[in-house]
Order: sequence, then structure tokens, then C-alpha cells
Amino acid sequence: MRTNSELCIIECPRDAMQGLNYFIPTESKVFYIDLLLKCGFDVLDVGSFVSRRAIPQMRDTAEVLNRIEISSCSTELLTIVANIRGAESAVQFDQISYLGYPFSISETFQKRNTNKSIEESYRLLDEIYSIANRGNKEVVLYLSMAFGNPYGDEWNNELVHYWIDQLHQRFDPSIISLSDTIGCADKERISVLFGELIHSFDSVEFGAHLHVRPEEAKLLLDAAYKAGCRRFDTAMRGYGGCPMANDDLTGNMPSEQLLEWLIQNNIVNNINVSSFEMAIDSVNKVFNNL
Repeated sequence: MRTNSELCIIECPRDAMQGLNYFIPTESKVFYIDLLLKCGFDVLDVGSFVSRRAIPQMRDTAEVLNRIEISSCSTELLTIVANIRGAESAVQFDQISYLGYPFSISETFQKRNTNKSIEESYRLLDEIYSIANRGNKEVVLYLSMAFGNPYGDEWNNELVHYWIDQLHQRFDPSIISLSDTIGCADKERISVLFGELIHSFDSVEFGAHLHVRPEEAKLLLDAAYKAGCRRFDTAMRGYGGCPMANDDLTGNMPSEQLLEWLIQNNIVNNINVSSFEMAIDSVNKVFNNL
């Protein structure tokens, strides 16, 4: 695993696409992901093995995985799973390194997102980790609603600490990504939470999966980085958001803003700028079926 001092950039075409109300053809997904694989991202979140009814956009994940060209790149692949069946499907693919599981500390959102209570989700993780271990995969825990929720469910820093402590004691997770599912995080919350958690759980690689307004992106990146976070989820042009939350969600952290911020701050990264520019030039074509 990486340490909290190593930069890790995760590009998320799955999160960018999943909430669209029209289907992006499989060949367009393959074309786009092949471009992203040339950019030097550390990880690509390429798809999900979940209910076709819940997320119809990702119903072709298996076909996409079989068609993309990964032999000549070092980028690792991640897919989201939400149940035992999905995990068992995902581990059949040698191309996949990570299974992502969304664990929410909001009871309302956990039920909306996975049709399970928090307690049921917690118990399910026993099976998810067991399947992942047998398949030689690593689990990425997404702590959904980590910075607040719109439902009136309890949220505070202590609750975040409580659940991470429970998860840490039970599963010894190597990666936990704090997810701002509704774009409510500000720099103070980000600074405090990342600073405290990285100090308290030094064996965990903490990540930031932030849904943001574009004008706030660099401010929040700066806060997370200065608090010790080195793992960032992004999506080109800021596309995406969670279809199981609110319809008026802000978008994902724009990849281009992260790259600009890294360059402005002289932070070494592995992004191939020319390949990045080719990929970002294709976004409108792919996402609008042009």
C-alpha cells in the first residue's frame, strides 16, 4: 500500500458517468478509458458491479473491462461493489486491483445507496473483505456523508471518528476515502478531519472524494493537502455526482483543477500532460454522444 506521504490520483469515469440519464455506448466508454489509461493516473475507477436497475449506466462494466487496453500502462483499476454478488463478479477480473465499497455514516443515505442499514452494511463488509482477500484484491472504503448529510441524520466529528475506529478495529482497512457526497465540506471541516484522522490512524491511507463547486475546488484541495491528504479522486470537467443523493449535486473534483493546482505548487506528479489534454478534449464528445 501507499503511505500518507505518497501522491495518488484516482480518475473516476464511473462516477462521472453513472448519474447520466442516457446511456453512453460501450465503445465510447472503451475509447475514453483507453485515453485515460495513457495519462499516468495512479488508479482509474472504471465501473461498478451493482444492480442494473439501480445504475443502468454501468451495466456493461464487464464488457468494458474485457475490451480496454491495459497491458502497456501502470494504472491500477477499481470497481464499485455493493453486495456479495457484485464482489464475487469483480474478483473474477485480473485487471481489477481494488473493490470500492460505499459505507455511509448516514442511515438514510446507506439505505438509499445500498438498500441496507448501517449495521447490515457493517456486517456485509465481513464478506466483502473475505471475497477480496481470496481474490487478491484490496478494498477501498468510501466513508459516504463524511462531512455532513441533508437528511437531518446525526453528524459530527466524533461520529466520523467512531465509525473509522470501528472499521479499523474490525477490518484493519488500508484505504479509507472520506466522501463529501453532497458538496457540503468547507476548508475548516476538511482541515480538522484529515488532520485528526491521519494523526490517529497512521496505518490508513486516507483519501478525499469531494463533490465541489468549481470555484471552491482549489481551496478545498489546498486544505486537504496541507492537512496531510495525498489521495484525491477527480473527474475531468467535474462531471458526475451520486445519483442516490440529491438531484442538484455539485460535480466531482475537476481533474484539470487538481493538475493546475499541483503545477502551481510545484508538486511532483506522474501525469502526462499531452495525453491528459487529449483525454480532456474528448470529454464533450464522449459524454454528449457526439
